[in-house]
Amino acid sequence: MTTSPLLPGPLLPGTLLLGHRGSPRVHRENTLASFQAAIDSGLDGVELDVRRLADGHLVIHHDLKLPDGRALNELIAQDVPQDVPTLDALLAWAADTGAYLNVEIKFEGARPDDRVAGTLKAVRAHGLGDRVIVSSFSPLILKAARDLDPGIERGFLYHRTYRIGVDLVPVVARRLGVAALHPHHSLIDAPLMETARREGWRVNTWTVNDPADVVRLTALGVNGLIGDLPDVLLTARSTSGS
Repeated sequence: MTTSPLLPGPLLPGTLLLGHRGSPRVHRENTLASFQAAIDSGLDGVELDVRRLADGHLVIHHDLKLPDGRALNELIAQDVPQDVPTLDALLAWAADTGAYLNVEIKFEGARPDDRVAGTLKAVRAHGLGDRVIVSSFSPLILKAARDLDPGIERGFLYHRTYRIGVDLVPVVARRLGVAALHPHHSLIDAPLMETARREGWRVNTWTVNDPADVVRLTALGVNGLIGDLPDVLLTARSTSGS
């Protein structure tokens, strides 16, 4: 079997399967235990979220606030619970396990901060430039990532259509020079896939937890599925025959 030319790096052939914040039905999301559970289940890697602390340290957490209500951007490293991993710890884990990473840089303000540079520098320091795609809902964050390190791939996240006379997603994606579109799975149809193929973009989609969606999306030819349930995602392998 040959590696698909649509997938970066030495990945398994066929559809890329990523655990959404790890394996969140088994362990708390965005923890090293959750990420390891996703890999142990047979997935190719994980999707995760990067936040910045007040002292500049980068940590893995989806929400701005911890469960106790404290805002991460107002804390320093020594104040953060031990089960909130640092970006460096996550990248060291990925380098050790061979996991592929979809690293979402969370949008917090009107302008990108030093999280973009810090994230890209850390990815390079761990030798993971070809096994990471940086994603964001913010075009400004993706532009900053392109300008700082165009060799690390970028994915444009979106959860709804954007139109001003024309569909704005392809316009923005072209200007940003992204490698992939990352739409919510409900937005994917044959015309979107045709546009992506024409433009040379991969399509990675979230959060896919229904086996029927796996069948539909695999038939349309999506390149990556992100979901909470490894067993559901793994049905893509039998569906696609890979």
